[in-house]
Amino acid sequence: MDAYPDFHRMAEPLSANARDLEAELAWLAAVLQRRLDGYFGNPPASPPLPGEMPPPVLGEGASPFADLVVRHRLSAAERGVLALALAPHLKPQLLDVLWSRNEATQRGFSEFGGVQGSQSGCFLPTGETACFLLAGDDLGGRLQAMRLLSDGQRLVARELLAPLSFPAGESMMAGVLRPSRALLATIHGGDEALPEGGDAFPAQHVTTSLEWSDLVLPESTLSQIEEVRDWLAHGPTLLGAWGLGSRLRPGYTCLFHGPPGTGKTLTACLLGQLCARDVYRIDLSMVVSKYIGETEKNLARVFTLAERRNWILFFDEADALFGQRTRVDSAHDRYANQEVSFLLQRIEEFPGVVILSSNFKRNIDDAFTRRFQSVVAFAMPQAAERLRLWREAMPARPGLDPRLDLAAVAEQHELSGGTIMNVVRYVALRSLVRGDGLIAADDVADGIRRELVKEGRGF
Repeated sequence: MDAYPDFHRMAEPLSANARDLEAELAWLAAVLQRRLDGYFGNPPASPPLPGEMPPPVLGEGASPFADLVVRHRLSAAERGVLALALAPHLKPQLLDVLWSRNEATQRGFSEFGGVQGSQSGCFLPTGETACFLLAGDDLGGRLQAMRLLSDGQRLVARELLAPLSFPAGESMMAGVLRPSRALLATIHGGDEALPEGGDAFPAQHVTTSLEWSDLVLPESTLSQIEEVRDWLAHGPTLLGAWGLGSRLRPGYTCLFHGPPGTGKTLTACLLGQLCARDVYRIDLSMVVSKYIGETEKNLARVFTLAERRNWILFFDEADALFGQRTRVDSAHDRYANQEVSFLLQRIEEFPGVVILSSNFKRNIDDAFTRRFQSVVAFAMPQAAERLRLWREAMPARPGLDPRLDLAAVAEQHELSGGTIMNVVRYVALRSLVRGDGLIAADDVADGIRRELVKEGRGF
């Protein structure tokens, strides 16, 4: 019996990828050498590239990389750009030929593009490098290459290349050519990766290990949430087969409002789990504070990916952007208003579900509230709900102190579900430290007191 079946299953696509990528990189090296020979006059003229040097034939199903090429019907030029982006990851020495020094200027050739890796020291191709590979010094070919690298074209739109990120004041082609995480996952034989993180992608995938049955909310709140669930399940039928697509906007927008810890984020995650949708959270207070010039681009990318992948978008701290409007006192205020208008337009055009979250409904401008299909209040849990939260939150293994009366604790202390979980974490750790396997009543009282101090309700 094979002791490592998973290893062998993983090795097969990796071996197939290695074979096909070796052929692809050998083709890239030949195209690059032909371009250099033609550029420096040996022979005097270079043929159009890569048209006269077709890429290797990759049979469908031969490897994950071959499947990707066939599935996206990539042209020779697109394959050349992808191979160029992958070269520093797979065979960095292939691009060393581009370190050539221009004797006239005593530095590298500007037309070759590229930057030096800060740690590896290898040649990292830029958009300029791709333009040189595909077009040489032909301006018409360069314009076609630049269009190929733009955000709206399929190399970026289909998440094969990361969008070019270029320094302020520089040409767009100065951006480093980078394969997307999804492409690298395909190359490494892994699952499809999540989108690029960091500042370039202001959204975070949020999940939960809890189930719908673990949600503790008043019946009135649950019934409103079920409306969102019903739209997720039946919205396409309503708009399509029932013919309401011409009368109703394609998406569904709702506001969750209530004190912190009452389950707004958890509910969004559970809706996604129940309807097999990924949920991405956008912290608007973070986005807006950084958002001079790049906001529309970043948020446009979020909406484009969300529509393609059928995500639920969850805007946390929504009052940072949808709060009560004030007068415009500066150019910065006017620009901020443009950002709000842009986001409102994208939300109204988005065919999926958008959930906005706020701690206080009164902070949301009434003009925005009228655009929501539903407004769901998340109130502090009542005593019976708090008791259920306490009972379900307590770990199964340690015993409970006989002096601990959870019903009395739930009746006496008005706490949110998030606060209760903080207390449970504290008392469970105290039990582990003592090693007595007991959830102590004194620890629960101490944990509640600590949380009330944090919330400004105790001393």
